[in-house]
Amino acid sequence: MTERRHSRIIIIGSGAAGLTTALYNSRANLEPLVIEGIQPGGQLTITTEVENFPGFPEGIQGPELMDRMHKQAEKFGTKFIFGTVNRANLSKTPFELEVEGRFFTCDALIIASGATAKLLGLPSESQLMGHGVSACATCDGFFFKNKEIAVIGGGDSAMEEATFLTKFASKVTIIHRRQELRASSIMQERAKNNPKIKFLWNKNISEFVGTPQTGLKGIRLKDTISGEENVFECQGAFLAIGHVPNTQVFKGQLEMDEKGYLLTKGKSTKTNIPGVFAAGDVQDSIYRQAISAAGSGCMAALDAQHYLEEQEFKQK
Repeated sequence: MTERRHSRIIIIGSGAAGLTTALYNSRANLEPLVIEGIQPGGQLTITTEVENFPGFPEGIQGPELMDRMHKQAEKFGTKFIFGTVNRANLSKTPFELEVEGRFFTCDALIIASGATAKLLGLPSESQLMGHGVSACATCDGFFFKNKEIAVIGGGDSAMEEATFLTKFASKVTIIHRRQELRASSIMQERAKNNPKIKFLWNKNISEFVGTPQTGLKGIRLKDTISGEENVFECQGAFLAIGHVPNTQVFKGQLEMDEKGYLLTKGKSTKTNIPGVFAAGDVQDSIYRQAISAAGSGCMAALDAQHYLEEQEFKQK
């Protein structure tokens, strides 16, 4: 007989949303189980200095912040396992999850699996991530005051991030692989009318130039028409080619928008299935900040607690 480990609450994801949820649920003596995923700690583990999380006036390294949150949740009784959810059956309670050959059940499920920034997949990209290369303008833009910055992308996100970065940078150059942008007309006009924003068309990224010690020095570009290569000098590069919510395993069971973000009801974290809740970037395509993820994690914890209390009352 296949062994199934049961928990009252299972939390999928160990970023700011998941760990905040775990903290609240463990303090309520619910002994939650956190399935950490392939990147324990979430996207903040690849962020260097975090200066916009309340309570740290001197700033804090992203991995250290997540480690502290992990220890705080663990202190109150949260249990952790490493792994990825391969299959989920939400058609009945208790809900069933398969995690790399292991099986788990729960009375309430909180999905905080986050969204993954689309990257180019270059070795130099991962080497310089947090050292001049970033996927979050609102997180890291402050560190590039009076510097030249490149934004890679051609959609609304790229236009929005480029416009935002002009608050700090001396110059922002949008690099796009085509001659035409995918962004909406209003976003294009806003960027094109900004005197600090310039455009480089028909360019593919071959390499990010620099080291973690020196930081980013430039971007090697290849012209998509002529094939000519050159290095564009800059001190910062922001990838704005989109995010992918980590919701594939729930398709066909939970309601999502056209991009795969989980839909929640009203001002709650409730999904279309009672007892299943969503928090953080997995349901937030707009703000995508650690503090907003943590806030929705708190909401999900309280929503789940109320749900379990209601179920207990009905059984009496």
